[in-house]
Amino acid sequence: MRGNLRYILALVMAAFAFIPYYCNTQKNEVTGEMQHVNMSADQEIALGLQAAPEMAAQYGGLHPDQAAQAAVQRIGQQIVQRTKAGQTPYKFQFHLLADENTINAFALPGGQVFITAGLLKNLTSEGQVAGVLAHEIGHVVARHSAEQVAKSKLTNGLTGAAAIGLYDPDRPGTAAAAAGAAMVGKLLTLRYGREDELEADKLAVDFTPAAGYDPRSMIQVMEILDRESQGSKPPEFMSTHPNPGNRIEQIQHDIATDFPQGLPANLKQ
Repeated sequence: MRGNLRYILALVMAAFAFIPYYCNTQKNEVTGEMQHVNMSADQEIALGLQAAPEMAAQYGGLHPDQAAQAAVQRIGQQIVQRTKAGQTPYKFQFHLLADENTINAFALPGGQVFITAGLLKNLTSEGQVAGVLAHEIGHVVARHSAEQVAKSKLTNGLTGAAAIGLYDPDRPGTAAAAAGAAMVGKLLTLRYGREDELEADKLAVDFTPAAGYDPRSMIQVMEILDRESQGSKPPEFMSTHPNPGNRIEQIQHDIATDFPQGLPANLKQ
């Protein structure tokens, strides 16, 4: 009897996770994709603004070099203003973080974009900076954070239901099965993250030429990251991003697809 009740509870939990996820669907006006999201653009903006100070503090706050801060802001805003990103409701702000040792860049939902001084000092051209920022802008307009929140709620709900259904306190061996269910949820989240990174690369290939930058500079960024990843302490950027070598091949494919006759002349590298 107790086992049946446990299975019923697990099914109810699974339903409460599954139904809201598939009922909350919106079309992304930039990518054209139908997405499962459960928050509005205003909620994304509010969430990003709320989290921004804490995220900046983790990297030593903002860099004191005002000229460098202004340059990052200028490059980022140029991309926004000349692309579809500027037609979205998101309020983009670009921040240079003080951390000189960590190689990373990331975006919060709603348009808060960050790049560390550790990454910036390894970049050798404005086009490379533009490539990094365009990639992070891609995350924002593709609503990857909102998707991840919805997917996280789904996977957490389903793995929680599986754990309840599989675990029996009278049979300790079932704990391993419950732990396995939780691991599946983590692997699903990792797979989604990698797909998001490749989509952000594709959007960056679209955005950089529109803003006057050569998208091939992104390949140079991948080569820099690949070189840095050979050290004893791989860049933090690598912890959530696919292998740079794999991304180079995909970026080359995206450029060839977007510009079969070749890239426009006079793009800044």
